Amino acid sequence: MQTLKSELNKELVENILPYWIKKTIDNENGGFYGRIDGHEQIHKQANKGVVLNARILWTFAAAYRTQKDPQYLEMAERAFQYIREHFIDKEQGGVYWELDYRGNPVSTRKQIYAQGFALYGFSELYRATGKPEALEEALAIYSLIEKHAYDPQYGGYLEALDRNWQPVEDMKLSARDANLPKSMNTHLHILEPYTNLLRIRRDPSLEKAQRELIQMFCEHIISPKTGHLVLFFDEKWNEKSETISYGHDIEAAWLLYEAAEVLGNKTLLEKVKQISLSVVKAAYEGLQDDGSMIYESEGTHLDRDRHWWIQAETVVGSFYACLISGDTSYLETAKKTWKYIQEHIVDKVNGEWVWSASPDGMQNRSDDKAGFWKCPYHNARMCMEIKNKN
Repeated sequence: MQTLKSELNKELVENILPYWIKKTIDNENGGFYGRIDGHEQIHKQANKGVVLNARILWTFAAAYRTQKDPQYLEMAERAFQYIREHFIDKEQGGVYWELDYRGNPVSTRKQIYAQGFALYGFSELYRATGKPEALEEALAIYSLIEKHAYDPQYGGYLEALDRNWQPVEDMKLSARDANLPKSMNTHLHILEPYTNLLRIRRDPSLEKAQRELIQMFCEHIISPKTGHLVLFFDEKWNEKSETISYGHDIEAAWLLYEAAEVLGNKTLLEKVKQISLSVVKAAYEGLQDDGSMIYESEGTHLDRDRHWWIQAETVVGSFYACLISGDTSYLETAKKTWKYIQEHIVDKVNGEWVWSASPDGMQNRSDDKAGFWKCPYHNARMCMEIKNKN
């Protein structure tokens, strides 16, 4: 265990974080570049997405909280100020989805997934520094999510709204997602920041919202038939997807346990322990002999690419399964996946990680190294979660 923790800490401070510090700062237009492609070319005029910026904020705030290195605080503060100045809608509240490279709004939609990541970043900066403005922004986002996105009739949260928090026709998160009012992904990334907010502010309304979110996962999102997560739903929680996302399965397993643990309800925590382990077991259907986890499946079709974030979540999810169950075979899986990452996902030439590896282990350099979705959050969090867990 100590060897694993030491290796992951080295990966964090010598490979992952330095890449973002050295290569992504946009000194001309502020904030961070919107894209670095798989061949290390910086696209200085690429649009800037709020998810990337919020994840940079969370990553470097968490790194500063745990490492106390002032350069990490400088990065977190840079992300915080840029989000406040450019992404926050000063008239209607919440964060815009996308800006141009100069910081002007391109898409003003209020994607609830993005509001969740902004809340995650703000709350982590407050944990790290006690900065009152960070708590103020976190609470403002939380209130807007509850006011506008919560569904009082059927429970859960809507996928997206327009700039004025009114219904919008196109709700989907990305081109590959279904245009439906509720999704697993958005609920997972509301659960996650609500857990973080609970760490810094105990409030009955927040505790109630978190209990309901956990119940939504137990009653609707986790399939009782398969143990996998259902990805999309209509407003009444009717299932609208048969795709299995192994990475989201293994990520949800530990985030759900963490949510119940921080909430502090012992009865609920015992229930969630068993559910989390059943989700890990289901996720392991995508686990390969070399320790890697494939992307997804739909019916008989398997997408066998090994995406960077899924490998990271497999390490964390397996580690948590060991903590929950006491079964050290889960730890062996985590170590095996980490070895796969070292051999096939880590970019030993340029730093950071590549987007994915093919089934035969070849690195994919056609997708971004940094961009709208490629960020330091999954891999940096993997390192910090394991290093700092007793």
